[in-house]
Amino acid sequence: MSYEPLPEVLKVESLFHPSDFSEASAVAFLHALKIAAATRASLSILHVSNGAPAEWQDFPRVRETLERWELIPKDSPKQAVAELGLDVRKVEARARDPVKACLGFLEKHPADLIVLAVYQRGGRTRWLAHAVGEPIARKSGQMTLFIPHGTSGFVSAEGTLSLRKILIPIAAKPRPQPAIEAVRRMISALSLPGGEVVLLHVGAAQDSPAVMLPPTPGWTWEHVSRDGDVVESILAVAEEISADLLILPTDGPDGFLDALRGSTSERVLRRAKCPLLSLPAGSLLG
Repeated sequence: MSYEPLPEVLKVESLFHPSDFSEASAVAFLHALKIAAATRASLSILHVSNGAPAEWQDFPRVRETLERWELIPKDSPKQAVAELGLDVRKVEARARDPVKACLGFLEKHPADLIVLAVYQRGGRTRWLAHAVGEPIARKSGQMTLFIPHGTSGFVSAEGTLSLRKILIPIAAKPRPQPAIEAVRRMISALSLPGGEVVLLHVGAAQDSPAVMLPPTPGWTWEHVSRDGDVVESILAVAEEISADLLILPTDGPDGFLDALRGSTSERVLRRAKCPLLSLPAGSLLG
């Protein structure tokens, strides 16, 4: 059977990046800008403050970063960013509740992909250190790329990509095909030269769902089955293969993986040592 791309999977045309100006948010910004530049998407950067207003220079430096990546010439004017096909907005919201502020912004300015930093343990850091990232993803219902605090992710400060190992846990529900299509589009959009995608099924091998694999030159696809606890199996395989990215297809509170509405995805996210992309089923429907 030949591979047929899923027509209902959204293209990434708009990104939303909430930032608290921390080092973790700076790493997440690199990922948001890299994806926006690759897909020629719009990027909204939101900072929420309940105190003194932020200084403009506190926001991530878009032009400076693009110059460092050699996507635009050094000392380029502002219009060089637009000429690259990017529309970047920097916004400050004055509010006590960053979750409500982010969700309010998303209601007026919907995004196809949210990119944010998350802190897996408590600490005296800024507002993203609190339970902010998960509620934004859960209540918005959108695809979300989480960058755990303390990890460098797969986009360096120089703009180089280190994305060669991708892990996708699969089950009969939610259907795994949208996650496979997301990987295909990611490989194409980011011009990834080669690597490996591991499809992990927790349970008996004969119960693993059938999938169609896309043509991805330079990339191999491997099926792996494990017995045992779902969360522990996902985390163990991710560590074994040194995964650069975890992709979790999700399908509501009753699904195998639960769109951050239950314990499975939350437990994976809070212990993952690499970026995690959640794909709620509702966010994939055009």
